[in-house]
Order: sequence, then structure tokens, then C-alpha cells
Amino acid sequence: MASPSSPYDLDALAQLYPHRSPGHLRIVRPQIEQRLQLVAAWDIKRGEKVLEIGCGQGDCTVALASAVGEEGSVIAIDPASLDYGSPFTLGEAQAHLRAGPLGPRINFVRANPVQFLQDNSEHYTTAVMAQCTWYFANPSVFSNILVALLQRVDRVCISEFSLTASDYRAIPHVLATLAQASLECRKPESTSNIRTVLSPERLRSAAAVAGYTVQNERFLNAPDGMLDGKWEVDRVLSTEFLNEIESVIGDEKERSVVLAARDSVQGSQRVLAEREDTVRTMDVWAATFVRA
Repeated sequence: MASPSSPYDLDALAQLYPHRSPGHLRIVRPQIEQRLQLVAAWDIKRGEKVLEIGCGQGDCTVALASAVGEEGSVIAIDPASLDYGSPFTLGEAQAHLRAGPLGPRINFVRANPVQFLQDNSEHYTTAVMAQCTWYFANPSVFSNILVALLQRVDRVCISEFSLTASDYRAIPHVLATLAQASLECRKPESTSNIRTVLSPERLRSAAAVAGYTVQNERFLNAPDGMLDGKWEVDRVLSTEFLNEIESVIGDEKERSVVLAARDSVQGSQRVLAEREDTVRTMDVWAATFVRA
């Protein structure tokens, strides 16, 4: 595997990320393209010491490692089990990236972010949370991480799906997100991709309470071929999701709300099909925060 010729060499970075076939590479490439959008929006520079929280399989990690160069480093932490994830587990994906040309710049750590910060005194130029806040068990997790970071980083860069659709074809993705959230919030414990839905406004508000101010922010269009919208819509329209609604929600009135949310996803997808359109992924909000 060759090193990227530049920090934004999309094709080379996509090749570095684990994939099993050219077909899978076509799925990976837009994901890496979107992470490169974030790196550019956050203005990640060579030589930075980046702490990435919620790194998952490392799709943003590889973009960050490319941007910081040989002089920089990325500490990528995630509390999830190394056998979590598909088609590659966290352990498989992280080992693959560590074995590649950017591996010396990356240190993957399985840890609770707050505990990790309590256990060391390192200072980082930038902390990154790239589309990971919806995996948190509750909103307090995000707030606690921000408080723990306040004196340990120069800035905090955050991205999350914006719950807005500048392209009407992304409306089903927005609706599917809210449908999933309305079901997951009724479970005592969730393993869904959407466990705690937080809008940009709620994330801004939590950051302000924790002692931060917005340095800059923007909304980014998802690249063509980025399939998150399709995946979430398919999840909501699956028989499995319908069965979960029936088994999890006992109250008839509450159940009707989640069923109506699912119906709205189905209806919006039908409108696209009638126009011979397909679901797109919604916009992404990217922001940089500094101490107030």
C-alpha cells in the first residue's frame, strides 16, 4: 500500500481503508471523501496532535492521519468492543490501518473518553468528534466529554448529521433518523446507530454550558454515493424494525407515534420512487469550538 501523494489524495486514502472488492471500494470512497471535507472545514494542519473520540473503524482517523503528516499524531479512542461493526469489526479495521503507511501516526485505544482523559495529562491541539454523538447513551455523555476536554485541548471540532435536507431526496433520511430515535429512546439499553439524537442546536447549547464558544461552523452537502441515508431508511422500513415497535412499546398511543414516523419514511420514499429518484444522505454540520 502506497502512501498518499498529498493529504487530500482521496483515491489513495480510500485504497488504504479496508475493503474486500471494487464494489465495496465504491462504498468506502464517498465515506472517506466526506471525512476529507471535515478535515478541510476544520483546517487540520501538519504537525497537530489530534485526539479523536468515537473513532469507530477509523474512516475519519485515516483522513486525520493524512492531514497531520509525519510530524503529527492521532490518538483515536472508542469504548466499543473490538468485535463490534460490519463488514469489518473495529478490531479488524483498526489493525489494517495500523499496518498501512499511515499506521505510525495512529494510536488506537479502547477506552471511555472521560476515563482516558483522567488517566493521563497530555495536551492536544485538537479534539475531534466526527458523527459519533448519536451513539452516546444519553446527552450527558457528550456534555461530560466536553467538560473533560476543556483544559486539555486548544479546540474541539465536531460534526454530526444536521437533521436538514438541502436536497429534497435526503428528506427520507431525516425522517428515518427521527423514527429510529423515537423507538430507541424507549429502550432501557440500545445498540442502534441512533441511540441519542442531538441536533446542531442542542450540541451548540451543550458546548456553551460546558464553557465553549463557536469559532466557526458550516453545513456540508454529503458526497454523491454516500449511503448513510439509504442504510437508515432501509432499517426503518425493515420487518425487524416493525416487529421491534410492537415488542418494545406497550402503550398504544406511544406506539402509534412511532408507527406514524415509519409511515412518513415510507411515504417520502414512495414520492422519490415515483420521480425515479433515490434516497440521498442528509447534510452534515461541522463546527469548531474554543474556550469561551
